[in-house]
Amino acid sequence: MKKPLERFLSYVAVDTQSSFGVETVPSTPGQFELAHMICDELKALGAEDVELTEHCHVYAKLPGNTADVPAVGFIAHLDTSPALSGKDIHPCIVHNYNGGDIVLNENTGCTMRIEDYPELKRYKGGNLVVTDGTTLLGSDDKSGITEIMGMLEYYAEHPELPHGDICAAFTPDEEIGRGTDCFDIERFGAKLAYTVDGADLGKISFENLNSAEAHIVVKGTSIHPGRGKNKLKNAVLMAIELQNMLPVAETPSHTEGYEGFYHLTEFHGDVERAEMIYKVSDFETEKFEARKERLRLACEYLNGVYDAGTFSISVKDTMRNMREAIEPHYELVENAMAAMRDVGVEPTLMPCRGGTDGVRLSFMGLPCPNLNTGSHNCHGRFECVPVESLEKITEMLIALVARYAEKI
Repeated sequence: MKKPLERFLSYVAVDTQSSFGVETVPSTPGQFELAHMICDELKALGAEDVELTEHCHVYAKLPGNTADVPAVGFIAHLDTSPALSGKDIHPCIVHNYNGGDIVLNENTGCTMRIEDYPELKRYKGGNLVVTDGTTLLGSDDKSGITEIMGMLEYYAEHPELPHGDICAAFTPDEEIGRGTDCFDIERFGAKLAYTVDGADLGKISFENLNSAEAHIVVKGTSIHPGRGKNKLKNAVLMAIELQNMLPVAETPSHTEGYEGFYHLTEFHGDVERAEMIYKVSDFETEKFEARKERLRLACEYLNGVYDAGTFSISVKDTMRNMREAIEPHYELVENAMAAMRDVGVEPTLMPCRGGTDGVRLSFMGLPCPNLNTGSHNCHGRFECVPVESLEKITEMLIALVARYAEKI
């Protein structure tokens, strides 16, 4: 059986960074390269119905050997975040980690400091895969792919162990919100599944932030500044006035857990015109609606201060909390928690402060809680994953499949 670290390093060697603003699916050709690699591995281990679609979805099935056991699915994504380069990743292994700062790059001085990432102390004495400080690592979500493939290989090599059909899918462009655009649930073959796209060891998520995108346009009036009194209206300054009406501490930099936020993701303009894009998020529906209404009321108020039509706002919901779709199938969460305990890991239910393919799939009729991958600090140069977490989560997925076989 291939070691998880060996498999993981082969995956991160492929540049699969997705790209906003590209109409094709997938958005980048490297995702096909990794997909072909995975298909070859799936065929080699004896998976059936291996398919790579024109939109870079990989489907496969390891046939069950026991009657009346439900098919269970596992899903991970091929792409890495556009937030930082995924090209020419040079992973480094920190053996027998001493629990202190890690110098990622001596030339640039890039250092992962323990005061910034104190959770790393838990891995003292273990082995960490880190970056060289110039790229992200790609553990999101190549750790998830590694762990699913390791679980499939284990069952392929142990045909004596009872299990139902194990369905696997690997999706493109999850990081830009398009991972499930062309996902074929019927072709996938399972009626229940898990995304393996989560955080550090022991975490399970079945709820996520409701999110919306608010697009605000501010219209100003330009005139020679020497004659601007009572006439010049600076769109940039008026936009700043709107931002200052929002709670200072309700941003991603100041919130955690179940706390919602306003996130100003884009702001550009000049005297005549300014544009702002906010991500508005909260877990509870009432609080979520109140956040959107607060932005609308702020625009309405400022239109009263200045002229009607100075501020215009459009709001589009982009993601719903999957909790309502998962709770009727809560046994998925219970089985995952039991599987973690089976391998000596105490599970923690953690709200997902982002999104996964499982959010949309859950509302499409395929309930998909999200499982840990072992990753830390995703989407940046301080991304890392403990080797022992790759191994333990592979064991956990093996135990999870066994849990469903035991219930017959």
